[in-house]
Order: sequence, then C-alpha cells, then structure tokens
Amino acid sequence: MKNILIIDDEPGICSLLRTILGKQGFMVDTTLSGNTALKMIKEKSYDIVFCDFRLKDKEQDGSTLLQVIHTANPETAVIIMTGYPDVRIAIRLIKEGAYDYLPKPFTATQITEVANRASAAQPLPVTTFITPAPLNAATPKKGPGLQLSDHYVYGESESARELLRQIKLVAPTNYSIVIFGETGTGKESVARLVHMNSARAQKPFVALDCGCLSDELAASELFGHEKGAITGAVNAVQGAFREAQGGTLFLDEIGNLSYNVQVALLRVVQERAIRPVGSTQEIPVDIRLIVASNEDPAKSVEKGNFRQDLFYRLNEFNIAVPPLRERLQDLPLLINSFVEEIQEELQKKCGAFSDDVIEYFYTYAWPGNIRELKNVIRRLCLLSVGLQEIPLSFLPQEMMPASQETAQQDDSTAAEQEDQHHLKTISRQAEYDKILSVMKQALYNKTKAARLMNIDRKTLYNKLHLYNIKL
Repeated sequence: MKNILIIDDEPGICSLLRTILGKQGFMVDTTLSGNTALKMIKEKSYDIVFCDFRLKDKEQDGSTLLQVIHTANPETAVIIMTGYPDVRIAIRLIKEGAYDYLPKPFTATQITEVANRASAAQPLPVTTFITPAPLNAATPKKGPGLQLSDHYVYGESESARELLRQIKLVAPTNYSIVIFGETGTGKESVARLVHMNSARAQKPFVALDCGCLSDELAASELFGHEKGAITGAVNAVQGAFREAQGGTLFLDEIGNLSYNVQVALLRVVQERAIRPVGSTQEIPVDIRLIVASNEDPAKSVEKGNFRQDLFYRLNEFNIAVPPLRERLQDLPLLINSFVEEIQEELQKKCGAFSDDVIEYFYTYAWPGNIRELKNVIRRLCLLSVGLQEIPLSFLPQEMMPASQETAQQDDSTAAEQEDQHHLKTISRQAEYDKILSVMKQALYNKTKAARLMNIDRKTLYNKLHLYNIKL
C-alpha cells in the first residue's frame, strides 16, 4: 500500500484528494502548511507527494519543497499543483525533478491516473513512448494515433524526453511558439505533435514554407487574394490563415520573410484579422501560430534580419529541437522505424545492416540530421533488396570514409577518367562540389547557402534540381 502526502493550503483540496485517493487504496496524509510538511517528511517515508506550488508559508513553495523531498528521498514522486499555470515554471520544475505538473481545476480521473502512474514508477507519458529495439530487430509497435513522421521526435535519449516534456506542457495552451533547430531535425513534426495534443486537434493543421515565397506571392499565400487582385488571379484564394481557421498555422523558415511581409504579419498577430490582397474588408481569424527557423530568431533579431516586435509577439514560448548528433541513443529506434516505412514503400524486405555500417552511423556527424538519416536508409534499403547484409560501400559517397572514397576513385572506369578531362565536365563537377561544400557549411540552410554564394534562392533551387542534389 503506497503512502501519499497532500500539501495544500486549501482544506477543500486536501479533503477532496484524500477521498479520491483513499478510494483507490492509498494511505493519505494531508497538511495545510509547508513547514509542517517538512516535519512529516522527516518522520515518515512517502511514495508520492501532491504539493501546491503557492503556499501561504512565505519561506516555502512547491519548488523549495521539491528539493527538500528529493534530498530526503530521491524515489518520491512529487506532483506540483497550481491554480496559476505557467508553462515556463512547469518546465523548470520538471527539470528539477517533479514527476508531473497539474493545473487546477483537475478531475478525479486526472488525479487517479497520475497517482497510479507514479505508484507504478512509470515514466511521464507525454504520449505513447516507443521502446527502442536493437538495430536490425523488428520495429516496436506504434501507439494509437502515431504517424511515422513522429519518429523525428520520439526517443529514449534525454534530449528527446525533454523535447516531449515541453510539447506536453505547451500543447494544451494557446501560446504562439517559436521552434528552432538545424535543417532536418523535425521542426514540422514538433509542430504537428503540438497540434495533435491541443484542443485544436480536430481542426486543420496548415504548413507553409516561407523559404520558397517571393515577396510578391507571400501576402497572397498568407492572407489570400480577391479575383483579379494580382496577375493571373482568375479565382479568389483563401490563403493559409483562413485555411487554418480554428486550427494551427505552421510557418517554416519564418526568417526568410521580407521586412514588408513581417510588418503585415505583425499586424495580423496583433489584431487577429486579415485583409486579403485586393479587398477592403477585414476577416477575423482564430488560429494558433507556430513558426520555425534554422537559426535562433533571437540571433536574427540581433543581426537586424528579423523585426524585434514581431519576435516578441510570436515568442510566447520557444522550443529548441536537438540535432541528431546529440541524441545518438535514439538511432536504433529511428533506423528501425524508417526501415519499416521504406519496406512498406518498396514492398520488399531490406538486407540487415552490417556491423561496419552500424559502427559508422555512431561516428558520423549527420549534418543533415534525421532527414539525412532517412534518405541514407532509403538508399541502403533500395540497394540491398535481395541481399542478406548491407556493406559499408553502399553508403552515399558524400558520407563515405576517406579510405572508401579513395577506393571508389581507383575503381573508376577509364571512360569516366577520360570524360573528367573535358573542360565542361570539370566545370560542372567543380560547381557541384562547391554547392555541396557551402550547403554543409550553412548546415543545409538554403537561404544562408545562397547568401554565401552570392546568388538568390531561386538560382540555388535551380542548381540543386540541375545536379539532382536532394537535401
């Protein structure tokens, strides 16, 4: 039988929780004072503590008691309760070791569920966790409602768990969110999970890549336009804000919007109303706005590339998505998930990964992050159809060890070597190599890479298409 201590300065809360938890078979003690709770903790060991964050004791609050309780007994699960929920405080408390954070008012079901989970020493279920399996093993079954793209986020590493904790805490709110992280880390997957776990889950989720919008089209794509308002506009267009009405609008690469578009976006965020291009009528919009950037927007503000007032309007909460190199513990889960997905695509079984490939995966830097990993897995699966094992030589040339690259060059045919001496071929190869080099230097941020090469984004996109460079 588990012992529970309730610490709350409201007698009604103490009485309610004693009744609810007592019916579940728990032994429940209560106190209205933080100072009294300290004495009780020294005299008796508790398995679970429900503690109000704001107590009348001036020298005691939920954060202080959390530290004292964990010092006395690190195994005690501490659940913080509050009538003034603040997601930033919640995240700080969970980082400090709180098991969960419950906003008031709560239901009997919520109290019972969190007590039973804590009693069973189960990890905090942000949503269904997927247990990682050894490489080459069968992929674990996915929980209800999960999508394969969600594997960009899920994991057992501390980085992945922290990311999930933040998603769980901020999803039920209506905060605007800024997500930043390197290319390929799964920023859109984070946004989708926030949407899926919010009250807007049954409404639309609309994603728009601002990186491919010209200044002329940005206003139309965002706010819509009337028939005939712009060249070629034979029909009226709603725009992303109206398409996402009631739901969530995700704007990727927000830093690429021009100054004028940023001004227009600021007004919409402030007024919660849009004016389609060519219209004189304002239309109210009810959406949750989530934006993403490859660069920390705060740094973009410092450089003068992003409006400070817009940043502060959007930055009600921010989430940093970790790069793959900081969560290598999740490689087994990610690889097996992608293998399963790709085998379904190909309708064929892939070969097993050799020990050399597995070892190399753990030493490679993964500049393209999880997106690069997925593309590599797709290549290996395609090449290995019908084979028992995937050798190291099947890895893409750009990620091959130097010795492997040398071996491949030695095996080049005489015809290929002769062709390389043609001036046009040499020029194209140099341009191809330069683009790859600059893209890696820019961490695969196309806008940044175009700026480094002194070309516009459209030219870079054309070059990537010309040389069949897929990032």
